[in-house]
Amino acid sequence: MTDRIFSLAALTVLELSPPEMVEVAARAGYSHVGLRLVPATAEEHHFPLVADAELRRQTQARLRDTGIRVLDLEILRLKPETRVADFEPILAVGAEFGGTELLVAGNDADEARMTERFAQLCELAATYGIHPHLEFMPWTDAPDLATAWRVVKYAGQANGCVLVDAFHFDRSGSSLQDLAQVPAERMRYAQLCDVAGPRPDDMQEILRQARNERRFPGDGDCDLAGLLRTLPAMVPLSLEIPTRQLLEQGVSALERANLALDKARTVLARL
Repeated sequence: MTDRIFSLAALTVLELSPPEMVEVAARAGYSHVGLRLVPATAEEHHFPLVADAELRRQTQARLRDTGIRVLDLEILRLKPETRVADFEPILAVGAEFGGTELLVAGNDADEARMTERFAQLCELAATYGIHPHLEFMPWTDAPDLATAWRVVKYAGQANGCVLVDAFHFDRSGSSLQDLAQVPAERMRYAQLCDVAGPRPDDMQEILRQARNERRFPGDGDCDLAGLLRTLPAMVPLSLEIPTRQLLEQGVSALERANLALDKARTVLARL
């Protein structure tokens, strides 16, 4: 039986440069990392891998020296004004790093247009061997699993996938029954974390928790056992667990990466 792939997500250790992140992943025992090629917000500190050839060179060298591989690439947004062709330089850099999975957010209230653009992105990404995953997030225009799967399905592209994140699955009220209907080949990786407490009524609070206050697997209230049993067997798991409180307390990136991996393995061992 092959070993489960664990990937260290950028958001877990967002203060690290990509070469530092690769080093931490290697020291903590991960096999893969996710690279954030495009910042998720205007506020976050970003290391410009696409624009900075020297940073790319350093990252490639660290990947080569450690044996760590790149799983996923972040984050492209489908907006009303999106021109899919503009994404090509980002896809080209992602392919240079060997990334095969791409995180996509849906920020277009016109679902037909979002579906069309997702199909175009899939066609472009296919030339690089990349699989776009539409991630549902409650505050976006793909707010839940049912919507994301509908977009992916009607886009009609073989490399089009859905990204399940345990936080968003819980906070969007998505169902295991719906998840069981998504073909396994349409979920090539998933994001694992936990979240504490009931779902807030306020969307801004959900967004704040998502970016700052997730829990390590098993330390919250998500039905992770149900989720992991319903996801494809041995699906690669990206551990995406931003914990601002620990960061502010001085808990190092390596310690947080270790905690994430240890807790994830404990949850899986109990299945």
